[in-house]
Amino acid sequence: MTAQPTSAHPDTPWVLGLDGIAYGGDYNPEQWPEEVWAEDVRLMREAGVNLVSIGIFSWALLEPEEGVFDFGWLDRVIDLLHANGIRVDLGTPTASPPAWFFATYPHTRVVDRSGTVLGFGSRGMANPSSPEYRAAAVRITTELAQRYGSHPAIALWHVHNEYGAPVSEDYSETSAAAFRSWLQARYGTLDALNAAWGTAFWGQRYGTWEHVDVPRLTPSVTNPAQRLDFARFTDHALRECFVAEREAVRAHSTIPVTTNFMAAECPAVDLWKWADEVDIVSDDHYLTAEDHRSHVGLALAADLTRSVARGKPWLLMEHSTSAVNWQPRNLAKRPGEMARNSLTHLGRGADGILFFQWRAGRRGAEKFHSAMLPHAGTGSRVFREVVQLGADLQKLAPVRGSRVRADVAILWDWESFWAQDLEWRPSVDLGHRERIRAYYDRLWQDGLTVDFAHPEDDLSGYRLVVAPASYLLTEEAGSNLDGYVAGGGTLVVGCFSGVVDQDDAVPAGGFAAFLRPALGVTVEEHAPLRAGEQVEVAWTGALAGTDPTPAGVWTEDLVLHGAEVVATYADGPLPGAPAVTRHAHGEGTGWYVSTCPSVEGLAPLLAAVYADAGLAPSGLPAELEVVRRHGDTSDYVVAVNHGAEAAELPATGTDLLTGETFAGTAKVPGGQVRVIEVAR
Repeated sequence: MTAQPTSAHPDTPWVLGLDGIAYGGDYNPEQWPEEVWAEDVRLMREAGVNLVSIGIFSWALLEPEEGVFDFGWLDRVIDLLHANGIRVDLGTPTASPPAWFFATYPHTRVVDRSGTVLGFGSRGMANPSSPEYRAAAVRITTELAQRYGSHPAIALWHVHNEYGAPVSEDYSETSAAAFRSWLQARYGTLDALNAAWGTAFWGQRYGTWEHVDVPRLTPSVTNPAQRLDFARFTDHALRECFVAEREAVRAHSTIPVTTNFMAAECPAVDLWKWADEVDIVSDDHYLTAEDHRSHVGLALAADLTRSVARGKPWLLMEHSTSAVNWQPRNLAKRPGEMARNSLTHLGRGADGILFFQWRAGRRGAEKFHSAMLPHAGTGSRVFREVVQLGADLQKLAPVRGSRVRADVAILWDWESFWAQDLEWRPSVDLGHRERIRAYYDRLWQDGLTVDFAHPEDDLSGYRLVVAPASYLLTEEAGSNLDGYVAGGGTLVVGCFSGVVDQDDAVPAGGFAAFLRPALGVTVEEHAPLRAGEQVEVAWTGALAGTDPTPAGVWTEDLVLHGAEVVATYADGPLPGAPAVTRHAHGEGTGWYVSTCPSVEGLAPLLAAVYADAGLAPSGLPAELEVVRRHGDTSDYVVAVNHGAEAAELPATGTDLLTGETFAGTAKVPGGQVRVIEVAR
C-alpha cells in the first residue's frame, strides 16, 4: 500500500488518513492484560480518539534476545486499532534499549561528566556515538519498517522519544573518538582548532589530535569554546541517530516520519537543524505547574514549535490531562484548564492534540502521572473532560491546515544559549530564558502574536524583531540585523547581547561590535548588580514624564555612535549614564536596553517601540488570549479566557464549538474558549 498524505496543502506531509484534528495519545497496551485492550478501544471511540502512539518503549518485548523478534502482540494491537478506525503512530523503541543489550555491550552505557557510568533501570538511551547502539537501533527499526511499512493502520512513524532527554552528553572513550572525528571535519587542521578554541590561554595548545578530549571535569573552568563545540557535537550525534533510523524506515515505507521534540524544555538539541530532518514537526509540552502564569509559558512553547516548523501545522504529541509526576510539586489542573491548554496549542498552529498517556499506569515511575483514562476511571471529571474535548475537536475540523501569521519575531538561538550557560559569566542572575520570557509576556499581554526566528533568518516579513538575549552573535547575524533595520525594520536588543562570536570569543571591536551599525552603540563595560539590588530608569525625550521604571540584575556602560538616549540610570553604579537608546538607521530604528526591566517595566518602552513599528496593543482584557489562524476562505479566531469573568472581543462570525453567531462583539465566558469562524 502506498498512502498519500491528507493535507490542506498538498506539498505538506500530514498524518495519513486524518481529515480533521488528530486526537489521542501514547498507548501502552503491553503494560496491561490482553483482555483490557478491547475495553481500551471501546473507550477510545467514546472519547473521539483517532490516533494513538504505540511501541515507543517496547524494545525488550519486540526483540527479547539479540536478533530474535516477536511481533505477535503488536500485530494484534495494530489490527484491533485498525478494525476500530483508530490510526497508529508507530514508534521505534530505541529510546530504551533492553537489559540484554547493556549486558552484551556494557561499554555503550552513558558516562557522565564526572566519569560515572550510568546503569540500567530507567528510561534513557545508550551512548549515541556507539556503533553497537546505532547498529542495533537500525536493526529493530528495519524489522518494524519491513513488517508494517505498508500496513493500512499506520498513519505516522515516531522515531525514538524526546532526543536529548533525560541525558544528552556522553563522556565515554567512544564519544571522545567521535568528537575528534567531528572536530577534524569541522576545522580541518589543528591550527584552525587551536585558533577557534583560543588554546594559547592557559597553555592549552594541542600538537596532536589524539590529545584532544571531551571536556571532562577539570581543576578549574574548562575551555568554554571546547564545551560549546562539545554541545554542537552532541546535537550532531543525536541527530545522526535519528537520521539513521529515519532512513531505515524510508527504505520500506512512504509514510511520514517524525520524532517528538521538547522545543521549550530540552536545551540539548538545536531544533532549527532538526526540523529540516522530519516530515512533520511534533512537540511535547508540560506546564510548569507552580508558575502562576503557566499559560504564557505554554503559548511561548507553542509559538516556538510553530516557528521551528516554519509556520506549517504541527502535532502536539504529548501533554497532560492533569498533573505530571516529576516536578517538585505536581499540581492538578483545574476544571476546564485541560481544554484551555489544548485549544491554546491549536490556536497557535497545532493540528493534533495528543496526551501522555491513554490509560494511567499502575506501576513504575510514572504511576502518579495523569492520563486520559485516569485511575479514577470513566466516572471521573478528567475522563468527562477528555470525552468533551474529543467532541469539540471534531467540530474544529475546518481549522486544520490554516496558518498563523505574526508581525513580531523574537530571536532564539540554541547555540547562544549553550554558550551563555557556561561558567564564569559576569552574573549568575542573568538568564536568557528569564529575559525571553519577560519580553514574550509583555508582547502576550499586549495581544501581539509572536514567531521565533534564528538571528540569521530572513526577517524582512516582520515589523518588529526583539532580541532579548543574543549573547552569541555571529558577524553574519549582525550584518543580517543591520540590513533588517536599514530596510525599515524595528529592532529591540536586550542587554548582554552580541558579546561573543561563534567561538565564544569577544569580537575585535569589543562587546556588541557586530550590532554597532544597527544600534549606534557599543558596550564599554558590564556593570552587574548585587543580589536583589535594583536601579531606577528615568525616561527622557518622547517618554519624558513617564514614571521611572525599576530594573534589576544588570547595567552596562554604553558608548554612543549616533544613537539618542531614551532613558538614563537615575542611580546605581552608573548614575546619569544611558540605559535605553534609540538609533535611526536607514529606513528603520534600532533600540538597545542595557538592563533588565520587569514585564510591567517593559510596557512604556515597548509602547514607544510599537509606534516605530506601526503596531499597537490589542486593547483586549488582560487575561483574554486571542490568536487568529488564516485559512483559504475563512479565518479562525481562537479566544481563550484565562480569567474568571466574561470578556468581550470584536468579532463577527460563528463559534464552531457552540454554533452561536456574533455580529460585532463576542462574549467569552470566564475559563472558556471560543473558536470563531470569520468569513473572508
